[in-house]
This record gives sequence, C-alpha cells and structure tokens, in this order.
Amino acid sequence: MKRAQKFLGKSALKFGNEFILPGERRRIQIEVASLFDYTKLNIPVEVIRGKEPGPILFISAAIHGDEINGVEIIKRLLQRPQLNRIKGTLIVIPIVNVFGFNSKSRYLPDRRDLNRCFPGSSRGSLGARLADIFMKEIVTKCTHGIDLHTGSIHRSNLPHIRACLDDPETFRLAEGFGVPVMIHSQLRDGSLREAARKRNVITLLFEGGEALRFEEDIVKAGLKGCVSVMRNIGMLPKLVAHHAASHKKMAFTANESYWVRANHSGSFRLHKKLGDHVADGEVLATISDPFGDAPYDVKAKGSGIIIGLSTIPLVNNGDAIIHIATFKNSKKVRKAIEQIDESNLKPY
Repeated sequence: MKRAQKFLGKSALKFGNEFILPGERRRIQIEVASLFDYTKLNIPVEVIRGKEPGPILFISAAIHGDEINGVEIIKRLLQRPQLNRIKGTLIVIPIVNVFGFNSKSRYLPDRRDLNRCFPGSSRGSLGARLADIFMKEIVTKCTHGIDLHTGSIHRSNLPHIRACLDDPETFRLAEGFGVPVMIHSQLRDGSLREAARKRNVITLLFEGGEALRFEEDIVKAGLKGCVSVMRNIGMLPKLVAHHAASHKKMAFTANESYWVRANHSGSFRLHKKLGDHVADGEVLATISDPFGDAPYDVKAKGSGIIIGLSTIPLVNNGDAIIHIATFKNSKKVRKAIEQIDESNLKPY
C-alpha cells in the first residue's frame, strides 16, 4: 500500500491492485468472474514498460475464444529480445475471452459474442461486464491497439487489415502493418474497435487464417505486422535504411467486398484458393449432389481477390462460400500477395 501511495499519480500504471513502474515487466491476472462451481476465471496480461516514455499499445487475441492464431502471435512476440528496449508501454492480452477459449468456442457461455458487447456495463450481462472490465483496465490506458482475429469456424481468411482508413494516422499504421490487403471497414456496434476509437485509441484489426488452428504463414505475417506497428509509432527503433527498403511492400485498399453464395444445395469443389485473382463471371466452384449429377457452377460477380473461403464443402442453397474484395487493380494486389511468404523469411 505504501508503494502504491508513493507512485500513484506519477508514473505508475495501475491494473487491478497492481502498480507497474517504468522499466518493469510483469505478468498479472485480471479477475473477471467465477463459474457456477466457484472456479475463478482471470484474463492473463503481460505488461512491459520501457524506461523512457512513449506510446501505450495493447495487443489482444481470442476475443472470439476459438480464434487462436493471435495467441501464438503474442506468444512469439513476447520472446523477442527487442522488447527489452521499448519506449512506452506494451500491454499484451493473449486470451480475452477465457470462457470461449477453455471450451474451444467463439462465444461466451450464454452464447453472446463478446465483440458485440463493448463498451460494456458493470451491471449488464456476462459479456457486458467482461467488456467493461477490459475497457477500464486496458483500453482507457492506451494510445494504440491491435486486435488479432481469424476467420470464424470452417472459414479461412487471407491475412488482411480492417480499419477506419479515412483517418490518416490509422491508414498510415494499417499500410505499415505489411500485408497487401487493407479493407476500409465501418465500425460495428458493440465491437472493441468501435469502443476504442470513441476513446481516441487508434486500433487495427488483423484477420488471418482459420479458427482452432496455428498456421505458420498467418502467424509470421501477424507477428511481423505487430513489430512493424511498434516501429511506426516509435516504440521500437526504425529499421536502418537498406533493411527498410527491402521490407517496403505495397498495400492496397479494397473498394468493397462481397460474398459469393451457393446457388444450390450439395457439396462443392473449389477451383480457386485464398489470394487468387478472379475475373467477372469466372467459375469459382462446382456444386453437385452425392452422385456427382447435375453440377452447378458458382461464378464471380465481379473481378477481385479471394480473401475468405468456406473450408467445409457442404452447403445449403444461399450459404456463403467465397469472400471477394474488389480493387482498382486486382492483378497488382495478386503480385503483392505472392511476395508475402518471401518477405516473411527476412529479419524484422
């Protein structure tokens, strides 16, 4: 208590009953609730404070409990020696939805989507209370944020950034993240990104891969992007000129996106993969019955890049199969996507 009184109001950051000073690196547990068997559930958090002042960045994963690529991204980020030399404060939350993570589920026990519960309420539902705690304990202390996601169950996403790209600083950081595709995404009611922006916390949402999987290419792209953002906001030193030139990539903003839906019930066979360029009217998949009779071709409704796919081949009429983003020059985007694997081999 004496330690808290000494530093409170100066340079200490308070998390629950913990006070963390510049130069300290600590792991803490933020209590969120108890289960009906009285088992306590806590959100695990690691706080790394540099000795010098600077931005305060949160990086969160598993707001949807089954979206775990971000958990691995954070795990690898925490092993990087550069973190010993940061300016400002890094707050990492590898598992936000501890309920869903423990049950391998996207949702909370009451089937609510936590990413529709922000900014939350201390008197609301379980999701509202968890969101309220997260906003008060994490977001309100920050200047920037990165929220890590994957596709939902049985869907896979091309690595891309979703953000409010009409804000110049958000656009700069989204472009610097280093993935070729950026989508200007309007804020959704109840999302962490919306709640953070209302508190002037610049926040990027990274999408990549599939639920309940660790995917090496996605993890590398997300890890590299997080480090890049830390460099761009002054938390880490910028790369020297010749390294910076080798890392420079083109990022492209999608004009819009659309889902191609099944035109018949049955099972489908894909003719395309994530990142492929498609032309207007091109056949993307074929749906047929269990005997292979009376096949139905599923066609693109406009040119673009495939950024999302259903990974389960069983569909009913009207089910979403393929997500396509449209660009002014889709072929240039395709070339940039082809360079992702090569760039991930370079140091960062």
